[in-house]
Amino acid sequence: MTAALYALRAGKSVLLLEKSAFGGQIAESPKVENIPSIKSISGMDYASLIFDQISDLGVAFDMDDIKSVIKEDGYFTAKGEYASYEAKAVIIATGCKPRKLAIKGEETFLGKGVSYCAVCDGAFYEGKDVTVIGDGNAALSYALSLADTSRKVAVCTLFDRFFGEESAAKALLKRENVEVIHDVSATEFKGDAELRSILFKKKDGSSFELKTDGCFVAIGQLPDNSRFEGLVRLTADGFIQVDGAMATATAGIYAAGDCRDKKIRQVTTAESDGAIAALSAIAYLNKLETHS
Repeated sequence: MTAALYALRAGKSVLLLEKSAFGGQIAESPKVENIPSIKSISGMDYASLIFDQISDLGVAFDMDDIKSVIKEDGYFTAKGEYASYEAKAVIIATGCKPRKLAIKGEETFLGKGVSYCAVCDGAFYEGKDVTVIGDGNAALSYALSLADTSRKVAVCTLFDRFFGEESAAKALLKRENVEVIHDVSATEFKGDAELRSILFKKKDGSSFELKTDGCFVAIGQLPDNSRFEGLVRLTADGFIQVDGAMATATAGIYAAGDCRDKKIRQVTTAESDGAIAALSAIAYLNKLETHS
């Protein structure tokens, strides 16, 4: 939507295609408090504000699931489940979704104790007991951040060690309010109106219940970029490779936000990517017009 905003303000014709709902992951967050100038807002309300803004500027939009994009005679054709759409430039902003545990209660307590972003939601658990599930750099980062404000942090890993940076793991083990529990797998989230505990299974088959006020799941991100494989270069884990202008391997195609290969995935960095991608696409279109 940020890319659409910039392109519309430059006088370009913009079609916004979405599979389900506008806003992406941020729309699922009950509270967002890391956007400059806005102290607190729900993700859905924030997404609605941007959508209203681009609607007033005349964005065209449609709901469709794009299956592929092809380039023919200088035009790109995005083929969806219901129709095909032509454009001279394309910005891919499909985002990615956090990898879920797929256990009982996960969807029930989403936003009610279960979160996939400690940067977004960690402040809501100040002085409380929290759990981090994961063993990579994201989990270590989440746990270190939460240890600064939460009363106690339990870090639960599937294997007998961490797979993130050694320095981060050592720093975490020095925290007095951090407990590391290795070799366990979560099997169920339990609670009432809010999350109250998590059931875990040990390697020996026995189970235990861990009381907690909140749980942060950090077991990876899942992009959905295989449909663009013929036009863009993908990393081994499926993220789109771009340059500083958000340009992909194909002239006229840009990528922005969480779907691209990057280290920091936040709402503000996604918006930054969108602005850069749009400005690059605008320059590309202007060059086409000059030479036509």
